[in-house]
Amino acid sequence: MKILVLGGGGREHTICYKISQSLKLDKLYCIPGNGGISEIAEIPEGISSLDFAKIAEFCKKNQIDFIIPGPEEPLVKGIKDYLEKEGIKVFGPDKVASLVEGSKAFAKEIMVKAGIPTAKFEIFDEPSKARSYVEKKGAPIVVKADGLCAGKGVFVCETKEEAFSAIEKIMEEKIFGESGNKVVIEEKLVGEEATFIVITDGETFKSLPNSQDHKRLLDNDEGPNTGGMGAYSPAPVITPQLKERIEKEIIEPLLKTLAREGHPYLGFLYAGLMIVNNRDPYVLEFNCRLGDPEAQVILPRIGNDFLELIQFTFEGKLSEVEITESSGAAVCVVMASKGYPGAYEKGKKIEGLEKASQISGVIVFHAGTTKKNGEFYTSGGRVLGVTALDKDIPSAIEKAYKAVSLISFEGAHYRKDIGHKAFKHLKPR
Repeated sequence: MKILVLGGGGREHTICYKISQSLKLDKLYCIPGNGGISEIAEIPEGISSLDFAKIAEFCKKNQIDFIIPGPEEPLVKGIKDYLEKEGIKVFGPDKVASLVEGSKAFAKEIMVKAGIPTAKFEIFDEPSKARSYVEKKGAPIVVKADGLCAGKGVFVCETKEEAFSAIEKIMEEKIFGESGNKVVIEEKLVGEEATFIVITDGETFKSLPNSQDHKRLLDNDEGPNTGGMGAYSPAPVITPQLKERIEKEIIEPLLKTLAREGHPYLGFLYAGLMIVNNRDPYVLEFNCRLGDPEAQVILPRIGNDFLELIQFTFEGKLSEVEITESSGAAVCVVMASKGYPGAYEKGKKIEGLEKASQISGVIVFHAGTTKKNGEFYTSGGRVLGVTALDKDIPSAIEKAYKAVSLISFEGAHYRKDIGHKAFKHLKPR
C-alpha cells in the first residue's frame, strides 16, 4: 500500500515509524514532515497539510491508498469531506464529528445529549456575561476558549481575578483569534488526569494502551500549559474496572450519539479524563486524533501491524482484531526550545542523537527538527520526544533520562519528573 501521513510533529514521526514496520507498506509519504521523518518517509516539497486541492492532486498522481491526518486542524477544516468527494480515503472523522475537538461548546453539548460525565459548565459569547458568571460562582474555576488553540486555550484559574484576566485575553484581546468568540466556563475537577484513546469504525471500537500526559511546562505541574512535556504508559490510575467503565460510560455513548446524528466516527478518538477519588471518570476534553506526546508511548507498545489495523478499520473488520500490547512500560520526555510555549529561537544544532538511539529500547522521535547536510537542527517549540521502553515505569524513566542526558542543543528545556505520578500507584521495588 501507498500511504500519506499529514503533519510534521512527534506524533506524526511515531505514526510513520509504526507504519514503516508494516509488511503491507510499499511507499510512505509525509507532508510537511520533519528532519526525523525524512529518514523513513518521502517528503514532497511545496505542499501544505491544509492545501486540500494540492493534496488531492498528489494522491491521484501517486495512487495513494489512504491518508492519515496526524493533527486536528485538517480534520476540523473538513479534509475528509473534501477528499472523499475526490475518491480519496481519509482515516479520520468528518468535519462535524471533528467538532468534538474543534468546538469545546459542541463537545459539551454532545456530552449532555449522550449522558457522559463531565464538569458542570456554561457557554458564553459575551465577555460581560462570562464575568458575571465567574463573579457569582467564584474560584477555582476553568475558562476555555471554544475553538482550536494548539493545546494552549485552557486557563485553570485559582482566583476570580485570574478568571477575569483569562476572559479578557480570550474574548477581548483575541489571543487565539476566532477560537475565542465563545468561552466554556466550568467547575474545576480535582483528581488525576489520564488519556484514553480508541480506534473506531463508528460502531466497533478497540481501546489502545492508556497513558498519562504532562501538560505544564515545569516540574510539579507548575508553569503555563503546553502541548505536552512528556507522557508514560500504562497509567496505573486506570484499573481494569475503570477501563470497563470508561468504555461503557464514555466511549460507547459518544459513538452512538454521533452515529444517531448522522456522523459516524471513523478514526482515533481521544478522551482526556479526570479520575476523581481514584474511581470516577469525567471527560475534560475529546480530541479527534491521537495525542502528542501520548502517541510516542502508546504506539511503540502496540504489537499489531499498525497499517493492517487501520486497513481493517476502514473495511469494518475491527471486531475481528485484538489489540496486543507489551507487558512493560514506555516513558517519553519532551525536549523543548528555550522560551516554549512562548516565542523561541530556531536553528540550534542538535548533538548526541546517535548515542541516545544506541541504547536498547530507546527511540528518539522528532517533533520540531530540520535536517541539513546530515545534521539536525531545531525548528519548533517541542523539538524531540525521547522515548524509552522497559520492564516497568521506574526502569523506563531511568532509561529515558539516561538518553536525554546524551542529547544537547542550546537552550534545551525538559521536565525532570515525567512519570513520577505513577509511583503512588506502584508497589515499592
